[in-house]
Amino acid sequence: MHKKYKLSGNLTGDILNPRGFPQATLVLCPWQKRALIGFIVLMFLWALCNWRQELLVINFALTLFYLLTMLHRLFLVGLALRYSPEMKFSPEQLSRPPNGKEWPSYMVILPMYKEGEVLPELIDSLSKLDYPKDKLDIRLLIEEDDEETRSVADSLNLKAPFQQVLIPKSEPRTKPKACNIGIEWGEADYLVIYDAEDKPEPDQLKKAVWAFAQSPEEVACVQCKLSYYNPDWNFLTRCFTAEYANWFGLCLPGLDLLQAPIPLGGTSNHFKLHILRQVGAWDEYNVTEDCDLGLRLFVAGWRTRIVDSTTWEQACHVLRNWIAQRSRWVKGYIQTYLVQTRDFFGLHKKLGLWNSVQFHLFIGGNFFSQLINPLYWILTLCWLIFKPDFVSQFFPLPIFIMGSVCLFVGNFIFAYTAGIACMRRGVGRLAYYAALMPFYWFLMSIGAWKGFLQLITKPHHWEKTTHFANPESVFEHLEAQE
Repeated sequence: MHKKYKLSGNLTGDILNPRGFPQATLVLCPWQKRALIGFIVLMFLWALCNWRQELLVINFALTLFYLLTMLHRLFLVGLALRYSPEMKFSPEQLSRPPNGKEWPSYMVILPMYKEGEVLPELIDSLSKLDYPKDKLDIRLLIEEDDEETRSVADSLNLKAPFQQVLIPKSEPRTKPKACNIGIEWGEADYLVIYDAEDKPEPDQLKKAVWAFAQSPEEVACVQCKLSYYNPDWNFLTRCFTAEYANWFGLCLPGLDLLQAPIPLGGTSNHFKLHILRQVGAWDEYNVTEDCDLGLRLFVAGWRTRIVDSTTWEQACHVLRNWIAQRSRWVKGYIQTYLVQTRDFFGLHKKLGLWNSVQFHLFIGGNFFSQLINPLYWILTLCWLIFKPDFVSQFFPLPIFIMGSVCLFVGNFIFAYTAGIACMRRGVGRLAYYAALMPFYWFLMSIGAWKGFLQLITKPHHWEKTTHFANPESVFEHLEAQE
């Protein structure tokens, strides 16, 4: 079954979307541009007057922010290790709907582009969902000019609840634009988004329904955990799995405990559909639309909870593809940070002091620390090898102590907690790789700088992540590229 829809006029290119929320059509709004120009002029004049003092103050500010970001992350991890906020449900509960009558209706959307290779596995995985088929509406959102995926979908002879929704070729060519078109019509109680390579646990929809039923009315979204089904393919997939175990197993649950804004993962977010539409759904121009939506939900007065259910994904195992994916994530986090701070004082009034601090440390600190890491690594190596005097004069005792804590204590603790997260996630064999995480963080910084530079040159370009049906496909793909 094919359905074809026209754009609804939501994509205006203005700073403010007609749905009522600021969007990432521009990198910087007018006042942010003026502030940036003023800052650059100030730094230039300061350098002319006293460049040594300027570098000392900048170094102090960077080191202090880095230290606070690290302490906040450790605070979240410590909370999650001490308490468990994840909502869990017994098989007896999942055997019946919460209201004792019938299961609510569910819309499942799957945006995809050039995913013909993994589509059969996806259909097989979703066919195993333990949920009444007459309550499901599973929509494959396929780009109109994606002949590869369309031909595979046609060959599968899909029956209800599956259907194809063709996305017209138009700018921006992004996942959130396809999602917005995909939910313009039809009704359902809840909605969940999955990626093309996802394998959700069969009872995940039922767990989400129970989570909504047992949560306060202000809970509009539940986030399930993500992990990888190919952790042992190579060094990248092992470290990637450890990173996700830490992020979804410790960091996000820590935010849940604090009832703080939660940046959503790109998949396995379950929404109350009417609230999703009410807040404007996704920003078509933001390349990390999930993070942005999680923040907008919170600002609008809604909450997100974490549910103990896993969706298994494919970890990126080709360095070139991994860098591209990471650069898109960082670019989107910067977009989200800039968009959300356009109404700077209004945002902080809505968030409150404590949540404002967490917003800057967790969202801002996430990408900022990846960008400044190489600078301090280079300075550290320069000091260890050459011991130049010009380096030591910018690290008086207070800055030296803060920097040492970040470098030695912080890195050790983060590597150690990554190992703990692997143990808790059931992949304890990967805990040994926690000792190699600093090398992985170096790769993260490469991706971060690519994303930062691309924000200037190609702010809305979507770095497509390539997925493979099996390991052998990796080598075939690389040979084709060469």
